Amino acid sequence: MFNAHLSALRSLTFAGFATVSIGLIAACSTSQPRPNATATAFQPQQSPVAGAVSRPATARRAVGQVTPSPVLVNPGHPDTYVVAPGDTLWDIASMFLQDPWYWPEIWQINPQVANPHLIFPGDVLSLAYLDGQPVIQVERGTTAGTGVTRLSPRVRSEPLEDAIPTIPFETLRAFLSRPTVVESDQLETLPYVFAHADGLISSAGQDVYVRGTDAPAGTSFSLVHLGNELVDPDDNEVIGYEGIYVGEGRVSATGDPTTVQLTASARETLTGDYLLMEESQAPVNYFPRAPEDQVDGTIISVVDGVSMIGQYQVAVLNRGARHGLEPGHVLQAYRAGATVVDKVGGSGIFGEKVQLPDRPAGTMMVFRIFDRMSYALVMEAQSEIRVMDIVRNP
Repeated sequence: MFNAHLSALRSLTFAGFATVSIGLIAACSTSQPRPNATATAFQPQQSPVAGAVSRPATARRAVGQVTPSPVLVNPGHPDTYVVAPGDTLWDIASMFLQDPWYWPEIWQINPQVANPHLIFPGDVLSLAYLDGQPVIQVERGTTAGTGVTRLSPRVRSEPLEDAIPTIPFETLRAFLSRPTVVESDQLETLPYVFAHADGLISSAGQDVYVRGTDAPAGTSFSLVHLGNELVDPDDNEVIGYEGIYVGEGRVSATGDPTTVQLTASARETLTGDYLLMEESQAPVNYFPRAPEDQVDGTIISVVDGVSMIGQYQVAVLNRGARHGLEPGHVLQAYRAGATVVDKVGGSGIFGEKVQLPDRPAGTMMVFRIFDRMSYALVMEAQSEIRVMDIVRNP
């Protein structure tokens, strides 16, 4: 059971590609929540990064950290909820909060549970108040029977893979296992197809000859064809390319050239196609949260070539690791406000030009990071989201 005198929210961890990193969450303010006709709010403090040196609040603001917004409790939240198989963390957070990405601010650490940031089927969640602040408490349950397994003084461990995901893993499987973005800096070092054993194109069951790798026999690769350039609108620099998935191959003979046998084909392999190491398809858990620093970016591409996207579709952003983004960070997408001539207050067509406000279009969660780019999944869409729409902290 939770310690009723625990006065601080501690670290929340998230796992990226089957790993878990640990962060610390600053103590919550002890000010009373402000009454609201439809919701209860409290003001969280920012969460320091694991391993970072704590700095005064004034120093953090000086480097661009955002001012936290009030956490709004969903007025229709359940008193208790039993986690069921098939649930996702995002949906559960939405039950208790108007803004699910503030989940880390109210999640109550239980020191008797290993990996207390993770939620498992059978767990019983309840909303309570600690020092005037809302917190979510958990009683570790069991999927067998109807009772709740009470916590004993010893640490209880749970397999990481049994935790409920933030979103259905199948939604992201292709984007985690198949390279669909190739960074410009990669091109100098990636292996490439320069010849075919038979003809000018190849498919599954045939051999291609590759240069630029000394991988041992049996190594598997994904093959991609370079698609459209990905241009950063901030400086008009090409920062990457759309990677069109071609298929899979395995090294059958080493040397220069290396012989790669194609084991699967989605389209013909051409001279000039690139090889990338196959990546893990293990389920990934993310903890949704707002970025600590201010992020202002742009949607530079929509995966699958469509011009508009909605819920559970993927966009490419011109912000990545160098800008402080991490898997699990949540951003708000906006439709840029048009510039309109004020013909009423001005002099006809020569009236004053007025910039209309940006309009919220949807909520996105970053799930894969590159140096200057990232993938973001649309979690909620209020309107159509398009290329060149802007993204900011929620």
